[in-house]
Amino acid sequence: YVHFHLISSQVQQSTKSVVLLEIFVSILSLNLSEPAYGADIAKLKYKLVAGEHGLVIRVKGFNHKLPLLLQLIIDHVSEFSFTPAVFDMIKEELKKTYFNMLIKPEVLAKDLHRVILEHGKWSVIDKYRRLMKGLSAESLLSFVKAFKSQLFVEGLAQGNLTC
Repeated sequence: YVHFHLISSQVQQSTKSVVLLEIFVSILSLNLSEPAYGADIAKLKYKLVAGEHGLVIRVKGFNHKLPLLLQLIIDHVSEFSFTPAVFDMIKEELKKTYFNMLIKPEVLAKDLHRVILEHGKWSVIDKYRRLMKGLSAESLLSFVKAFKSQLFVEGLAQGNLTC
């Protein structure tokens, strides 16, 4: 089990940054779906999450090929690219996700509860409003560049590992 947290000060600066991180992670997951298919067949699992302070990468499995999967993910992060059609598709999916969260009272109540209790937490309402104002593909590219330029990494590795 290997868990890396790519932390950047860019993430919590505004709701725009938080939404752009979620779009970045969604596009990254989509870009990895085909090249990482072999890892899934080999029972290696990975998960990319838009965390509170950055990108969380989780990989796990009982195989010596785990470093190759991690390298594949890191390569896709460092050489991030997308088409405008993919950007628009992910943006629309995120709008639907936010809207579905807003129409469920129990989810909205939990989200507002977290916003009140946790410092620096952005509500779903704020993120939905920001997404509805519009975001460009250029803003995503500039965010990703800034995200990678101010990056700190925390990691945890558990299991039978050799250095």
